[in-house]
Amino acid sequence: MKPLSLEPVFLPATTDIAPMRSRLKRNRNIGETLKMLREAEFDAAYDMLRAISAEAVAAGEAERASSTLAGLDQVLTGNEEAQTDGKSGGDEIHAAVLQILTALLIEEGKSEEAALTAARALNLLATDPKRKDAPFLQVLGALLYDIAYLHSERGEYKQAEREVEKAIKIFERLGKSKPDRYAPAHVMALNNATATYRNRVKQAEILAHYQAATSAYLHMLNAGVEDAAGRLVESLTAEGDTLAQMGRHREAIQYYSRALKYLTRIEPEFSLRTLRLSISLGESMLSVNAMRDKGVHLLNTMLHKATKINALEEHRRIVDSLYHAKSRSLDILSLWHKVFPR
Repeated sequence: MKPLSLEPVFLPATTDIAPMRSRLKRNRNIGETLKMLREAEFDAAYDMLRAISAEAVAAGEAERASSTLAGLDQVLTGNEEAQTDGKSGGDEIHAAVLQILTALLIEEGKSEEAALTAARALNLLATDPKRKDAPFLQVLGALLYDIAYLHSERGEYKQAEREVEKAIKIFERLGKSKPDRYAPAHVMALNNATATYRNRVKQAEILAHYQAATSAYLHMLNAGVEDAAGRLVESLTAEGDTLAQMGRHREAIQYYSRALKYLTRIEPEFSLRTLRLSISLGESMLSVNAMRDKGVHLLNTMLHKATKINALEEHRRIVDSLYHAKSRSLDILSLWHKVFPR
C-alpha cells in the first residue's frame, strides 16, 4: 500500500463499524447503502468506507473498491436531495466518497483520474468554506495529504509542500480535541513533510515547530500514535543518513537527535534500533570539531551498551569509528619533523 490516507495507521477507527458491515453484507443495494451511511454518525460511516477500501487494496482488489465508490458517487451526483436537504451526512458523505476514491485511484496508478476526482471533492467542500467541524476538516485534511503525494510523485514539490503544510495544521487542530483519532494523522502528515520538502532548512523548521505537539502525543502511548511515530523515526533517520553521506553532519545531527528523542519515547527500553541510531549520531558528531568530544563520549558509552546486548557487528563499527577518529586527530606535521628532524 502506498503512503496514503487509506493506511490504517493514518486514521485509526474509533467507532464500532461491525453492525454497519453486517448490514452491508446482507444488502448490497446502493440506495440502501447510501441510506445507511447517511443515517449513521459521520465518523462511523467514514471509518467503514475507509476500512473496506483499505482491505480491498491489501487484497489486491483496489479496482473493485474504486468501482463501488464510483457507483456511490454517480448516485450522489445525480441525487439532488442527497446533496441539498441539509441533513448530516449529505455533502460530507459525498466528499468522503470522493476523497477515498482519490486515494484508490492513486493506488491504482491512475493519476489523471485521481486529480480530477480530487478537484471535484475540493469543489464540493468549497461550497461551504466557513465550515470548521470535524467531518469537514478530516476529509479535507486527508484529501490534501493524498494530493500532496500525487504532486510529489509528479515532481511538483511547491504545490505538495503547501498541501502537506495545510494538512498538518488541520490535523494539529483536530488532534487537540480528539488525539486518539487524529494524532496519528498529524504525525503522518509531519512524516510526509520529510519526503516532500526539498529545502532542508524549511524541512527542519517545520519539524521543529511541531515537535512539542508530537512529543505530547507520544506520552499517550496510543498504538496508532506509536505506529505513526515509528514511521517518523524511520524517515528522520533516513534523512540523517542522506545528509551524513553528503558530508552535511551538522544537519544530520539534528535529524538523528530528533529521531532518537522520538524513539526513546516509543521504545523506553534500550534496543538494537536505539544502539544503531546512537552510533550514527556519534559518528556525525565526530565529523564536527565542536562536537567531537561529545561524539567520542557517546560512542564509548555505546561500546559498553553493544557489549551488554551482544551486538557484535555494532561493536566492531564503533571500534572502527573511534580508531579512525583517533587517526584523524594525529598531528601529521609533528610526525614529519620526528622523521626528518631539522
